[in-house]
Amino acid sequence: MTELLANYFAGRWQTGTGAGTSLYDPVLGTELVRIDSTGLDLAEGFQFAREQGGAALRALTYRERGAMLRAIVKVLQANREAYYEISTANSGTVKNDTAVDVDGGIFTLGTYAKLGETLGDRRYLLDGELAGLGKDPLFQSQHLLVPTRGVALFINAFNFPSWGLWEKAGPALLSGVPVIVKPATATAWLTQRMVQDVIDAGILPAGTLSIICGSSKGLMDQLQSFDVVSFTGSAATAAVIRSHPAVTQHSVRVNIEADSINSALLLPDRSGDNTALDLLAKEVSREMTVKSGQKCTAIRRIFVPEALYDSAAAAISARLAKTTVGNPRNEIVRMGAVVSQEQLQSVKAGLEQLKTQAEVLFDGAKQSLVDADANSCCIAPTLLGARDADTAQIIHDTEVFGPVASLLAYRDLEHAKALVRRGQGSLVTSLYGTDPAALAAVAAELADSHGRVHIISPDVASSQTGHGNVMPQSIHGGPGRAGGGEELGGIRALNFYHRRSAVQASTEVLKHL
Repeated sequence: MTELLANYFAGRWQTGTGAGTSLYDPVLGTELVRIDSTGLDLAEGFQFAREQGGAALRALTYRERGAMLRAIVKVLQANREAYYEISTANSGTVKNDTAVDVDGGIFTLGTYAKLGETLGDRRYLLDGELAGLGKDPLFQSQHLLVPTRGVALFINAFNFPSWGLWEKAGPALLSGVPVIVKPATATAWLTQRMVQDVIDAGILPAGTLSIICGSSKGLMDQLQSFDVVSFTGSAATAAVIRSHPAVTQHSVRVNIEADSINSALLLPDRSGDNTALDLLAKEVSREMTVKSGQKCTAIRRIFVPEALYDSAAAAISARLAKTTVGNPRNEIVRMGAVVSQEQLQSVKAGLEQLKTQAEVLFDGAKQSLVDADANSCCIAPTLLGARDADTAQIIHDTEVFGPVASLLAYRDLEHAKALVRRGQGSLVTSLYGTDPAALAAVAAELADSHGRVHIISPDVASSQTGHGNVMPQSIHGGPGRAGGGEELGGIRALNFYHRRSAVQASTEVLKHL
C-alpha cells in the first residue's frame, strides 16, 4: 500500500483516519501516494493558527517576516530536484512546464521577501498622507493598514500546486497572517512535500503554516469575521463559497479566481507586414501547450481580421504540428498529460461541445503519442475555428481547460472589441500589432473587462514575459466571470490581508504612528 501523506495542522503532523484517496501518475497510471483528512479536529487547528500563529507573526516586523520568506526560498531551492520529480510523476508535466510551477512559485516568494526588506521595521503600514479635518490644522486624520487578526484559508486548484501556494502565502505571511492551505486533491503531493520541507527546517513559528490534504468539507464552517478565504477554481464552487454563512453573515473577506475565457487579438494592419501575425501564432501555440493548456490564463479565443483567418489558421497549425506529446520522461516530448482521467474526460467533453459551433483546423490526435499509450491522460492540441464569431456563442461561454483554442474572424476593430467582451470578464487579453498608438488605445478600452492587458509588439518580441505568465509585480485576477478577485501586484497583494482604519487625532499623536 502506498504512503498516506500527513497533514500539518494544530502545530503537529497528523494522518487521517480513513483509507485515503489515491493519487496517480497520469501517464503511467501507477498509484503514487494517498491523502486523507478524516478525523482532524478542524476547530482546534483553526484556533491554533489564529491564536498562536497569528500572534507570533504579528510580533515580527515586515523586515523580519521578509527574512523568514528568504529562508523558505533557500529551503525550496535546495529541494528543487525532488519537486521536479514529484511534478513529473503526479502532474505529468515536461521539465519546462514544471519550471513554470516550481521555479515560478519560488521566484514569487522571493519577490515578497525583498518587499519585506523595503517595508522595514514596522508592524503596520501608513496609507496615504495626513488629512486635515477642519479649520484647525492641529486635528487631522491618518489611515493605517494593520494585519487582520485571523487566518488565511487557501482552497487551491490542481494546475499549480507550487505557485498556487506561494503566490498567496508570500503576501499573507509577510502581512502577518497565518496560512491554512487545502490543495486540490489530484496534485496535492507537491504542495504537501514543500510544506513538509519548510516545517522540518524550523523557519516558521508554530501555527503560521498548515496544510490539509483531503476533503474541504467543514473548512468554511470554521471561518470567523476577521479570517479571509482565497479560492481558485470553478465558478460553480465559487458561488457556493460566496453563499456560505461565513461570508453572508460574518463578512469573511473573499478572493475568487474562477473560469476565464481569455483572448488574443491581432489588430488590423494594412501594410502587409506579417510580423504581428507571426508573434500571435508563436504565443498562441505556446499558450495552448504549456502545462497541456491547464492554465487559468491560457488563450482560449483568438481574434483575427477576416482576411487573415486562413493565414492565421495555417501559421498556428504549423507550430502545433511540431509539438510532440507523450511521456514527459522522454526528452523529445514537448507536452505531457493533463493531471487525471477525470480532467481528460472533461477536456474531451468540452471539445465535443465546441465542435458543435466550430470547425477543426488542426487535430493533433492524428499524431502518435511518444512512450504513452491510449490509456494515459495525454491529449494532443486541437485548434478550432469559426468564421462567424457572432453565432458561435458556445465558444464565448465555454472554457475547455486543456490544449484547446478557437480562432475567430472579425470585421473591424469595433467588432473585435465587442467579441472580446463577450468573455464577460477575463484574467488577461493579449494584443498584437505594430502601431504603438493603436495598441495603447485598444488596451485602455479593454482594461475595464480584464485584470491584465498584455501587449506584444515587435520591439518587445524577445523580452516580453508571456501572455499567460503571471508576474508578481502585476495584479492577477479579473472582473465578472473571472471571479472579481485580485492577487499579487507587488505591495497591492498585502491589502487583502490588512484592515484599513482612520486614526483621528492631534498631529502630536499622529507623528508617533
